[in-house]
Amino acid sequence: MLVTLSWLSRYVDITLTHDELVDRLSLSGLNHEGSETVDGEVVIDLEVTSNRGDCLGHIGVAREIGVLTGQKLKLPTIEFPESPKKISDLLTVRNEFTEACPRYTARVIRGVRVGDSPEWMQKALKSIGIGVVNNVVDVTNYVMMECGQPLHAFDAAKVAKNTIVVRPGRKGEKLEAIDHRNYDLTSETCVIADAESALAIAGVMGGASSEVTEQTTDLVIEAADFTPLSVRRTARRLKLHSPSSFRFERRVDPRGIDWASRRACQLITEIAGGSVASGVIDTDGPIADREPIVLRLSQLSRVLGIDIDAATVERILKGLGCHADFASVEKDASTGGSANSLQCVPPTWRHDLTREADLIEEVARIHGYDQIPEDSPIPVTPSSKRPFDSAMSRLRGVLTAAGLSEAMTPSVVTEKIDGALSPWTDRPAMQTRTAMLEGSRRLRRSLIPSLLQSRAANWASASINAELFEIAHVYLPPADGTTGTDALPAETYHVGLITGDDFFATKGIIECLLERLGITGQLQVETVQRDGFAPGGAVELKVEGHHETLGYLGLLDDGLVRSWKLPGKCVAAELSADLLVAWAHLVPQQQQISSFPSIRRDLNLVLPESVRWDSLSGVIRSAADERLTDLSYQETYRNEKQDGPDRKRVLFSMELQSLTETMSGSDADSIVENVVTACEKKLSAVLMR
Repeated sequence: MLVTLSWLSRYVDITLTHDELVDRLSLSGLNHEGSETVDGEVVIDLEVTSNRGDCLGHIGVAREIGVLTGQKLKLPTIEFPESPKKISDLLTVRNEFTEACPRYTARVIRGVRVGDSPEWMQKALKSIGIGVVNNVVDVTNYVMMECGQPLHAFDAAKVAKNTIVVRPGRKGEKLEAIDHRNYDLTSETCVIADAESALAIAGVMGGASSEVTEQTTDLVIEAADFTPLSVRRTARRLKLHSPSSFRFERRVDPRGIDWASRRACQLITEIAGGSVASGVIDTDGPIADREPIVLRLSQLSRVLGIDIDAATVERILKGLGCHADFASVEKDASTGGSANSLQCVPPTWRHDLTREADLIEEVARIHGYDQIPEDSPIPVTPSSKRPFDSAMSRLRGVLTAAGLSEAMTPSVVTEKIDGALSPWTDRPAMQTRTAMLEGSRRLRRSLIPSLLQSRAANWASASINAELFEIAHVYLPPADGTTGTDALPAETYHVGLITGDDFFATKGIIECLLERLGITGQLQVETVQRDGFAPGGAVELKVEGHHETLGYLGLLDDGLVRSWKLPGKCVAAELSADLLVAWAHLVPQQQQISSFPSIRRDLNLVLPESVRWDSLSGVIRSAADERLTDLSYQETYRNEKQDGPDRKRVLFSMELQSLTETMSGSDADSIVENVVTACEKKLSAVLMR
């Protein structure tokens, strides 16, 4: 935000030197980016944070200076004569898009003489980098830079049927803006139109067809409130940003709309002549006062660590435009009858003041952060991580150690991404009314498609085989099929993985993850069919002792992988983070360690091809007793000539150990015999000797 000292001095007496002033502003939150002299004007560049739209005008900055230095703010007195002609006889306004434009006001000025602006106005605008056009356009720019409220002037003769319509753009509709470029309008674009066609892109830029020229004699002065989201979407989609859109994206003062409109009428009639039709067209009702906020003085000392007297607090808040009153709050007898709380109604231009902590911050920054000693005692309450955060920290440690990189992808996705894969549900994804990102309206039902897209983007841009994971929400449609505005999705945390490794390597990562989280049950798999996975390549994951489905793991379908132009195979998994947290044992449990030696036995069983390792290991563990301390898979070997068709050999190792005594060879043989017998009965296994 560029401001000049001479322009600021019209609203507040500046008693500080330049260096003192910029230091005070920086310490209060308006960071000084630099200063320069332009045609004899000292121009100061201030960094205005996105929550301080009120400081995007000279009056807002002057208000800050006034409260910092104890000077009174001097606002211009607005007076201009109105003609007997009523505006209702000259103009009609219809607001058909209140979601994007909650308030639209208009005034009409007739009989103006368009020409050059006076020298003082041209100098003021040029000093802050705004080009001069003519006296009408220059006034709208001057008022915007004065108070932060964007305005627009239409040539009234070019408004068809004297009708202004605020409406969505129409399919196929185009508009030539005042930069003489054509822009495509959509149903999400708020436009200002007449009875026939669009005249301006609301909150962004006016149109060439209705711009003010030297032939203009009658004006329509627009002052409105356009919602930040609508303006931001339009400006980004059209790649068309302007000083007006910059301010609307940060919200304007609803009460300042009429002030700016009247101020523009005053300056135009003084500079360009003409008369203002009596009255104003306003599409919205009266502006309600903000809800009061109670500020407890005890909270000031608790948060800041210093005491600030009530008179100073009241002076600061009133200087910032708040209606602050100690008398309206019940007095505390324990403090000698003095009020210990202040009721404060924030001004309409301070949208960021909504709670007590905001008022405390205002008092602190104006009083001066430099007035708070570094060793000021501030009570600190010890806290600990939530179980969810601790579990996710361990999870990230396992996955990054396995070579995966964490990704962040949008929650709204395109139809192509959503339709690629959805292992959790086959119900249609819920959709947003308006696209949050271009072409993206669907709430994702799985993390895997987004991770697949990210892997494809990495490969396309740098030939990187990205191994990725993400911890984020998915949104599963209601199970009862409810639709409409009252339907809410099941919003749950999931962990998604995508790798180029083989199936078993990814399964091993998941098993390591369960172990790190203290989940002791064995990982169980069951073959399932899911669209997007290779036929027979997907499994449902469960944990022994729990009935819920933990997630899904599988090899992605070759056609799906090729559609993203990826080479090789892709393995993907998705787990419920909520279940991982619920089942986790984050506090390590004490376990007794045997002081006696262990015995290792390697067994080689011939099994039917259909027997999975999890089935085999389950039988082994149930047949052995507590002296089986470790069971590990070694390899699988197939020899149809020796073992017959559909048979395989599985080699595994058992580690046996007692907590109370040294095991003998006969003890170990007894356990092995029990295991072999159980495998023969339940799995038709044969021991290879």
